[in-house]
Amino acid sequence: MSELVNVISEISGIFAKDDGAEDKVRHALKVISESFNATNCTFHRADLGDSFLHMVCQIGLPDHIATMAEKIPVGKGMAGICAERKEPVTMCNLQTDDSGVARPSAKDTKVEGAVVVPLMDEEGNVVATLGVGKAGEYEYSEEEIQCLEGCAEILMSAVAD
Repeated sequence: MSELVNVISEISGIFAKDDGAEDKVRHALKVISESFNATNCTFHRADLGDSFLHMVCQIGLPDHIATMAEKIPVGKGMAGICAERKEPVTMCNLQTDDSGVARPSAKDTKVEGAVVVPLMDEEGNVVATLGVGKAGEYEYSEEEIQCLEGCAEILMSAVAD
């Protein structure tokens, strides 16, 4: 658990700097990705006016997937379902998913273990999602999900405006 606390501390340090918001988010995603040994990491902001999630930043997605992930309907795919349910969505092996949660094109990421957590405002509205994907099958622990939620809380400052 101490390693996970260090991730949150490192993300806090990034956001304490005077760098621009985009640089802070990119650096934070890099730290999260490396800390979770992930092949990709995504951060989307919610636009409740049009019921879509809009890509803020990503690391590791293939170009054609990154293009498709620029705008995700709430309720579609892992990030969209996370936003709709207002709770983390996890998958041990995205490649073998037949639940319909993962979109077929998501298999092109070659990710197996995946998790998406929501960022909530004070009123309980989802304002963004943070996603992490690993190359092998993986069951995320409650501590890891809590760590990502802590990171998401810090990332909230990037979408608070």
